[in-house]
Amino acid sequence: MKTRTRFPRDIRVIHHAVIPLSDGVALSAMIWLPVDAEENPVPAILEYLPYRKRDGTSERDALNHPYFAGYGYASVRVDMRGSGDSEGIMLGEYLKQEQDDGLEILAWIAAQPWCTGSIGMIGISWGGFNGLQIAARRPPELKAVVSICSTDDRYADDIHVMGGSLLVDKVAWGSTMFALNATPPDPALVGDKWRDMWMQRLESSGFWIEQWHHHQRRDEFYKHGSVCEDYSAIECPVYMVGGWADGYSNAVFRMLENMKTPCKGLVGPWAHKYPNFAKPGPRIGFLQECLRWWDHWLKGIDAGIMDEPRLRVWMQDTVAPSHAYEERPGRWVAEDSWPSPRIETTRYPLGTNKLEKPGSKPRETMLDICSPQTIGMYAGKWCPYGLIPDLPGDQRNEAGGSLVFDSTPLKRPLEFVGAPVVNLDIASDKPSALVAVTLCEVLPDGAVTRLTFGILNLTHRDDHENPTPLEPDRRYQVQVKLNDCAQRLNKGSRLRVSISSSYWPIVWPSTEPATLSILSGASSLDLPVRSARAEDKKLRKFEPVENAPDLDLMQIRPSVERYQVTDDMKTGRAVLEILGDDGMKHNNETDWSFGSSCHRLFSITPDDPLSAEATLKWRKEYARGDWSIRIEADTHMTVTRDHFIITATLDAFEGGARAFSNQWNCRIPRDHT
Repeated sequence: MKTRTRFPRDIRVIHHAVIPLSDGVALSAMIWLPVDAEENPVPAILEYLPYRKRDGTSERDALNHPYFAGYGYASVRVDMRGSGDSEGIMLGEYLKQEQDDGLEILAWIAAQPWCTGSIGMIGISWGGFNGLQIAARRPPELKAVVSICSTDDRYADDIHVMGGSLLVDKVAWGSTMFALNATPPDPALVGDKWRDMWMQRLESSGFWIEQWHHHQRRDEFYKHGSVCEDYSAIECPVYMVGGWADGYSNAVFRMLENMKTPCKGLVGPWAHKYPNFAKPGPRIGFLQECLRWWDHWLKGIDAGIMDEPRLRVWMQDTVAPSHAYEERPGRWVAEDSWPSPRIETTRYPLGTNKLEKPGSKPRETMLDICSPQTIGMYAGKWCPYGLIPDLPGDQRNEAGGSLVFDSTPLKRPLEFVGAPVVNLDIASDKPSALVAVTLCEVLPDGAVTRLTFGILNLTHRDDHENPTPLEPDRRYQVQVKLNDCAQRLNKGSRLRVSISSSYWPIVWPSTEPATLSILSGASSLDLPVRSARAEDKKLRKFEPVENAPDLDLMQIRPSVERYQVTDDMKTGRAVLEILGDDGMKHNNETDWSFGSSCHRLFSITPDDPLSAEATLKWRKEYARGDWSIRIEADTHMTVTRDHFIITATLDAFEGGARAFSNQWNCRIPRDHT
């Protein structure tokens, strides 16, 4: 990794540019731009987020935005309404208000003397979402988008739901925003009004988790902001970027399949981070790749990027299972179109506890499974960040509570790209049940690496908008689509399909233990097999990683990390504990100290789905000299047969004295979940 300190253009930084909106609210922007931009205007790149440019994203902003500015762009990082140093109140995610503000921001940037009027949007996760959503509003200033780790479908792929089952991330990520919404602006930027702005947030931002859990089926809440509702609304070019270790890679393939405007796709081995500093590696010169995209669409410079294949993915090689990797071995492969005519579906029938050879017709046998509720404890996070050991570990820990179907050892390497699909002839003895399916590689020494997985709430088997209970013991034909993946399995390895009736703490369990009956011989795996191509060796190599210099930070309190599973041998309760404490850091340039920590506990007993509990405790701290603020936001969620029970407390301290306190107690009916 190289730190670039010299650039073609000298730059200057504006720490607090005020963007006035038509309703009187003022947004705060940090802008990096060439010093001579007013004499020689440049295109602009916008990143628009609620995650606090003053501290929350300041470290990554320092790596990315000055780099773009040094190559002749105005790089603009805006705090959303009600976040960071911007005025107003933030009432939810992906609201129309957010998009409306985004349109005004684009118009304001285009009108500045340092801007040519051509603008691109870039962002990861939330910023990737709103880049697509704002593009669908067709603002004339927006010429291109780079959308990283985002989705076109808020119901199919986001923190809320997976296959109709409620993700535990809904409350976990909700707790993140619960804490963040209570944080203050920096008085050095906004002046004496900082406290009024802070109190307004504390009193009015609301408890989003409650609203989120009232939406359990695919209703208008999720359709809003899902560009899949009308792909044709996006007319500007889009570069979709994802990572195999991330929770959002499926959207890359759907966008490539459905977009009519120019669209490229890139998927690496990365978790939920920018590819220039993500793990697992290998990292790439992503900023240079973005510049090629921006140069083409914002400056009209032919950088050759549109002459290359539409889709490039990292074909992962066989690797031993681990909760963390520095790098995933593999190679880059490419396709000129998606779906690719070179990929052929190979069907593997599920036999009696084995994965049969393609073309065979095994005898039909009824196989039952009622999994312990602890299955999924070694599945890692739904959306890993690669910062702590949050990837799926050795799946031998999960196999004992699952139906397992192994192939014979492979006689030659096997490669696939795309979404495997498991077709099930299935019945349940209860009216509500879920099925979780994992696809794994069993190494010759017996270690098991998870390749991909999928979940289906069986009450959603036909429709996510109108779920219906199961008729106990009635047989259904269902498909479980697993997450897209690119994988090469070595000769001697075995392919494994595992099926379970629980997957905690990825999703909340069904209301009662269900026994699933799988009819082998009538069930199968469809694998998107891709033959190796000599052309892949001729792909243009990505540039080595380059970033702008690190932020000038001092660690004034050490960070602490913990990620572990414990079992109480007396009660049977299993607990996944995740502690991420960043300690306290001091920005030497702005004299601003900030710290953040979250302690997460997810627990359950093997025989009782209603024993599931999630506890999340956040602490946020900010200081300068004698001035200090501390936020404590605690959330607890449990379940009954008929309800989700959520309690929360929020306490805010100014200089050690309590300045605000509130409590929530929510009882939300379960809706086929």
